[in-house]
Amino acid sequence: VQLQASGGGLVQDGGSLRLSCTASGRIFSINAMGWYRQAPGKQRELVALISSGGSTTYEDSAKGRFTISRDNAKNTVDLLMNSLKPEDTAVYYCNRVSVNQYPWGRGTQVTVSS
Repeated sequence: VQLQASGGGLVQDGGSLRLSCTASGRIFSINAMGWYRQAPGKQRELVALISSGGSTTYEDSAKGRFTISRDNAKNTVDLLMNSLKPEDTAVYYCNRVSVNQYPWGRGTQVTVSS
């Protein structure tokens, strides 16, 4: 499975972005998928996940601001990010939420200016 994230960019504090991840492979729909981020000097962290059935869970700082969604027919998982803050600046990746994760893609850079 190959994962391709896109949609990042430079936005001002309070702005919005919509990230999209496309996965190859027909097993996509059975997996819980997540959006992760890694800021400079920090470990990669899980920001939001969506189960195969559509249930969602968010990291505390993302609650109320981020919305994760998926389209199994298109093998895509999106992350709508509103009210962005400078501390959201990071490279964002998608991957399945599992001990055995897919190879990490290149991610997409999100930069929020103050």
